[in-house]
Amino acid sequence: MNFLSHLINGISLGSIYAIIALGYTMVYGIAKMLNFAHGDIIMVGGFAIFNAVNMLGLAPLPAIVAGVLTCTALGVTIEFVAYRPLRGASSLAVLITAIGVSYLLQNIALLAFGSNARQFSSVVNVPTLKLAGGRLAISGVTIVTIITSIIIMIILTTFVNKTRTGQAMLAVSEDNGAATLMGINVNKTITITFAIGSALAAVAGALLCSTYPSLTPYTGSMPGIKAFVAAVFGGIGSIPGAMIGGVLLGVIENLSKAYISSQLSDAIVFSVLIVVLVVRPTGILGKKIQEKV
Repeated sequence: MNFLSHLINGISLGSIYAIIALGYTMVYGIAKMLNFAHGDIIMVGGFAIFNAVNMLGLAPLPAIVAGVLTCTALGVTIEFVAYRPLRGASSLAVLITAIGVSYLLQNIALLAFGSNARQFSSVVNVPTLKLAGGRLAISGVTIVTIITSIIIMIILTTFVNKTRTGQAMLAVSEDNGAATLMGINVNKTITITFAIGSALAAVAGALLCSTYPSLTPYTGSMPGIKAFVAAVFGGIGSIPGAMIGGVLLGVIENLSKAYISSQLSDAIVFSVLIVVLVVRPTGILGKKIQEKV
């Protein structure tokens, strides 16, 4: 039962990574850039939900909606102010800008909220499920996290494949120039992508802080990095790949903590990534891209 418990908790953690990774993989797949400030948007979402509950007295669901709206507005603003002027710039310039935005958000949060950790009250009010005569207990947060990640992946996949906006995203991801010639507003499509990714970051922030109830200006840093690893692991640019990569990463991390060493778990996670990329550089579901010379 211990192994099953660790496995379920690993899937739950991996589901959070998967939701974050979906934001990474969408932005990269469509805008061809790595938004390393994505992890800090999670932190902003956490603080928005925390303040909505504790200062405004909102119930959990309206507080999550407030967090989603805050992160969506923040993501759109970051794209417009920091990334859109660099649309034709080198990938190195965009990467340095993304790192700068990340540090900017962290330091603004430090000035606004201080460095002391805040106790985050869970926004999930679902009772613990007990199985096998009470020997296996699955927390409500775990159940909600896993179900939420599955629903998000299904909705996102349907949105991309079945809607006009989703088709525009696919067109932009294939060829910016050709999409423009076909009458697609590339800037608008990329802005929508950032809005969706940032909204997912708020949901991930709510679930992450409900699972690990401590909130600081650095809360999103390591989960953001691990979610990026998950996106690469599964095949960056692939929505199902982000889901698979996130779940596998969470399971590996949790089982490593349980059976090997809690101090070495991160090293094991990154080592597995290196092995996967050596064997399959495109990730699990990634596709090779042939460039014409």
